[in-house]
Amino acid sequence: MTTTTDERLRLVDFLMICAGTAIYAFGLVFINIANRLAEGGVTGITLILRYWFSINPAYSTLLINIPLIIIGYHYLGKKSLIYTVYGTVMLSLWIWIWQRFPAIHINIHHDLFIAGVLAGILGGGGSGLVYRFGGTTGGTDVIAKIFEHKMGIPMGQTLFALDACVLTASLSYIDLRRMMYTLLASFVFSRIVNFIQDGAYSARGMIIMTQFPEKIAHAIMDKTNRGASYLMTEGAYSGKQRKAVYCVMNQGELTTVKRIVDRIDNKAFISILDVNEVVGEGFTYAPEDRVEDEVQGK
Repeated sequence: MTTTTDERLRLVDFLMICAGTAIYAFGLVFINIANRLAEGGVTGITLILRYWFSINPAYSTLLINIPLIIIGYHYLGKKSLIYTVYGTVMLSLWIWIWQRFPAIHINIHHDLFIAGVLAGILGGGGSGLVYRFGGTTGGTDVIAKIFEHKMGIPMGQTLFALDACVLTASLSYIDLRRMMYTLLASFVFSRIVNFIQDGAYSARGMIIMTQFPEKIAHAIMDKTNRGASYLMTEGAYSGKQRKAVYCVMNQGELTTVKRIVDRIDNKAFISILDVNEVVGEGFTYAPEDRVEDEVQGK
């Protein structure tokens, strides 16, 4: 087993993949199946098989995924292969476990809108955890990787096409009304997955092109206690080199910084960027007390 940082297997990854598959399977058993909502990918195929041939999804998940993993193991990488096999087995296990608790009952049969939203939240939350910690549950992800490697087709296009085929086939056992609520669940699913993968702390980045970079940078640090950096830029038209100011802040500080810039240089050019995840001082851990550091001569 390789010992590089990227390939090292971590206990926390296995624990979170286990938790993620448990959440996903809970939603599948108690929301999707209970309310006859379809699903995309291999999970959707298992629901079709359940309806037409009474095959338990806990077993069909393994039966479908294992051959796919064997076919696609060349394209997964060692760590990804281990996590994919583990995620697939844990998903099947959790489906089997939740089916053994008939006492758990979520009575939302009267409102398919709530069922669709809950299915998306639980499915997206569980899958998001699995993806965030490097795992997958096999299925169409493996097929998409093969198509990307062999034919150069982007994974997103393959996944969309496969989901469309599975959802269309699902009309063989659900009506159009339930299909619309399934699409609602798919939308919520994708939003939740993106939220979890983007990280718990999203922020805004700001690039400021100004004639007074030092004044603006120091004002931002003084007024918001955020750090700032200088970027060396060159104008394409003028050919002049100058400093630009780059800083990252939370959404609530955006207006304060814009006012600071406007007060110092009302002709400054500001570009505001979406920052999906921030890790570091002032975001994921408390900033150092600068005043105390100055007093202590640090």
